[in-house]
Amino acid sequence: MRRRPGIGGLQKAAAARDQYRLLGENVAKLRTDMMKEQLATFKSQLEEFARKHKNDIRKNPAFRAQFHEMCAKVGVDPLASNKGFWAELLGIGDFYYELGVQIIEVCMQTRSLNGGLISLQELCSHLRQRRKKDREAVTEDDCLRAISKLKVLGSGFEVITIGKKKLVRSVPTELNKDHNQILELAQGQGFVTVEEVQRHLSWTSGRVIDALETLLEEGLAMIDNGSKDGKCQYWFPCVSSVYSFVGSDI
Repeated sequence: MRRRPGIGGLQKAAAARDQYRLLGENVAKLRTDMMKEQLATFKSQLEEFARKHKNDIRKNPAFRAQFHEMCAKVGVDPLASNKGFWAELLGIGDFYYELGVQIIEVCMQTRSLNGGLISLQELCSHLRQRRKKDREAVTEDDCLRAISKLKVLGSGFEVITIGKKKLVRSVPTELNKDHNQILELAQGQGFVTVEEVQRHLSWTSGRVIDALETLLEEGLAMIDNGSKDGKCQYWFPCVSSVYSFVGSDI
């Protein structure tokens, strides 16, 4: 028969467990302290880097994107406050604030054409036209960062992905799965016909017409009845390169 451990043995086992637990806690604390120290050192080096390369960060888009990447790795958000250390050091908050205002203006001025849904690529093209005189180039990454800051204002701005395209939505339109599939299908040539949607998506004509009518009502589609084959074409400015040059001087 196996003998049960006595009281002394149980106490020794409990004491050993406590020692292991304390040892584990000490090791974990030591690692945490080391990580905090390394993080503080890295943040200090990041500040020194920012001071040294201030002009490059503001004027070079690729350099700016790499700087944001470094900041993210240490939990620093240069855009968190317009009055913080980074804003004062770089003026980077002002850069994105001005860009955000310009994004709102472009979206409002093109809304009658695209229904409040514009491709990120086209938006950037409009912004570059506006900022030709500035030496500070703008990238899609810059636009995405500026839009993310607009969202906190409850402005209704949102970036959605349909197929291979990123679209900026500036109106509170809710697109369902059917609408998204039609927009994705239209990316090939900028338009669809009822027959094409039926053929590619295997939908009934009623389902197709219902989805297209909703997109028309929301101002996201335009009808062209003048095609050679006599079929009604539903054009979508937000995914069509044909409309990208319309109003390029906005």
